[in-house]
This record gives sequence, C-alpha cells and structure tokens, in this order.
Amino acid sequence: MGNIILTGDRPTGKLHLGHYVGSLRNRLKLQEEGNYDEMYIMIADSQALTDNFDNPKKIQDNLHEVILDYLSVGLNPEKVTFFIQSKVNALTTLTYYYMNLVSVSRLERNPTIKTEIKQRGFEQSVPAGFLSYPVSQAADITGFNANVIPVGEDQLPLLEQTNEIVRSFNRIYGDTLRECNAYLEKNDIAKRLPGIDGNAKMSKSLGNCIYLSDTSEDVYKKVMSMYTDPNHIKIEDPGKVEENMVFTYLDVFATDEQIKKYSEFNSLDEMKEKYKRGGLGDVKIKKVLFQVIEDLLEPIREKRKYYEEHLDEVDKILKEGTMKAISTANKTLDRVKKAIGIDYFE
Repeated sequence: MGNIILTGDRPTGKLHLGHYVGSLRNRLKLQEEGNYDEMYIMIADSQALTDNFDNPKKIQDNLHEVILDYLSVGLNPEKVTFFIQSKVNALTTLTYYYMNLVSVSRLERNPTIKTEIKQRGFEQSVPAGFLSYPVSQAADITGFNANVIPVGEDQLPLLEQTNEIVRSFNRIYGDTLRECNAYLEKNDIAKRLPGIDGNAKMSKSLGNCIYLSDTSEDVYKKVMSMYTDPNHIKIEDPGKVEENMVFTYLDVFATDEQIKKYSEFNSLDEMKEKYKRGGLGDVKIKKVLFQVIEDLLEPIREKRKYYEEHLDEVDKILKEGTMKAISTANKTLDRVKKAIGIDYFE
C-alpha cells in the first residue's frame, strides 16, 4: 500500500495565515510533489460539535468558508478528495469500536486534550465527546488507511495516541491497521505562528488573526496594529527584532527579492541590522510586510471570488468527494468487523 494522506480542519471559522503556514502550505507541497496514491482533506464538522454542540449554526455557517479557503489557496479537487466528516457514518462506528482500546485516564493524560480542556473551561465538566477526540481522530486516519498526516506540532500527541490504538487493535485482532507519521512544517516559527498581538498563537478566539479572505484594507489595518518593540519609540532608537511580530512575520513570509522590491535593503538580515542600530521606523517595516502579505493573498482572493460566484460547483466537489470517502471508509469498517469477528451473515 502506497502513501495515503489525510488532513483537515474544523469548520469553526475562516482559515488564517497560521493555518496557511502550519498546514495548508505543506498540503500544497504534497499535492504538487504527487508522491502519494490518495490525498483526503476532511472538513471535521463532527469533531467541531464536541465543543460547539450548543451552537451548530456556527459550524453550518463556516462549512462553505473552509472549502472556499481550500480551493482558493490552490488545493485541487482533481488531485485531492474533499469530504464532510459527518456524512461518513463508518467513522462514527470505528470510533465506537476503538473506544474499547483506550482508557479514560489515558485520554485525560493526552497533553493536547489537557491544554484544550483548560482553554475551554471544561475542567469541572468535560463532554465525553470532547474527551474522546483522539479516538475519533484515530478512526479518521485509519478509516482511510492514511500514513502521512500533515499537522501542526500541537497535534503530535494525538497521532501518538492513534498509533497506540492501532498497535492495540493489531495485537488483539491481528494485523489489520497501519500506523501513521506526522508531516511537519520545517520552519520553527511557522509551526506555531504567533498572533499579530504577540500572543503565542494566532487564534480565531483571540481575534489576533489575518484571514486568508481578508480584504486588502483589513490586512493593512491589522499589519499597522501589529506588536513591535515597545521601547522603539523614536525612529532613531535602537530596536529589538526578537519577539517583534513584524520581523517574525517577515522571517516566515518574505524573500530577499521582496525585501529588495519593497525597501532600500538587499536582504532581510540587512533590514534587521539597520533596525537594531536605530534609524528605521516601525511604519516603514510594516509597509514592507503589508506588501509581502498582499503578494500572497491577492491571488487567493481572486480564486475565492470565482468560487464564491460558482457555489454549485463547490457543492458538487464536496458531494463527489464525500461519496468517495464513504466508499473507502466502508471498506475499512468491513475489514475491522471481520478482524474482530462481528461480520455476521457475511
């Protein structure tokens, strides 16, 4: 069996630059390299319900936003399969079977789940569905026989738990499922892009994001509000580039060619040295960053405009991909039932 890629996002809002550098860019790279047999991209609406069960409209409203973002960045339905998680019933059944292979205490020890429980204020009353998120993810991955998973660094404990479930299943029922590996962004900063306010992570809930669908005016306002060096008050003052969000973002997004095009400097290193010595203002470097981000987002906006005007085409892509996903996951479920010995009447 060759390489099968599975990745996706929860439809709880539009995707932002953190998603782009943390996962979307890697998905595009994998798509264009073509070193895979199948590539599935899931809109994880069922998983989104685990902490939005009282607000399903949020998920419904954002389902189209996420697929529009996927198509706008260049993910190609002729090369990858897009599908809606909740329509693939086999994944729910696999989750139920896998829950027998992991203890509640092991789920509670998962570092990613512990962090997210705290972030959502679930310490006193954790929904069972949310606690079982790693089991659901194991079902998603194994349901498509996926072995290459493009994720952010914070998802590594979940993949480790998937592999634990796979090993437990194979030990008890025979060699049926295969383990997976993470495909990580190599740029350390991009693995967890900070918010424009300097917060540790770009997050929809913190309101510190630049969205892929933001207008040029929105991007300009957000870049101009970015956190820099609070002690760099006058242009002639020496400035710090460390923990300065403008330079952090330039490190992730800018090329030396862009620095030459939009400033008087030959490289980003040269710009940094000038800023550290003094004589380079924040507004000037922010304008350079704005142009760099615009170079990335302008073609994305153009593609998005096309798909927004052809939603029937978008729905067709989703429907056809989901039907294919259903067929694939059903075959895995049949194999799992046979291994367990509950393939009655077969």
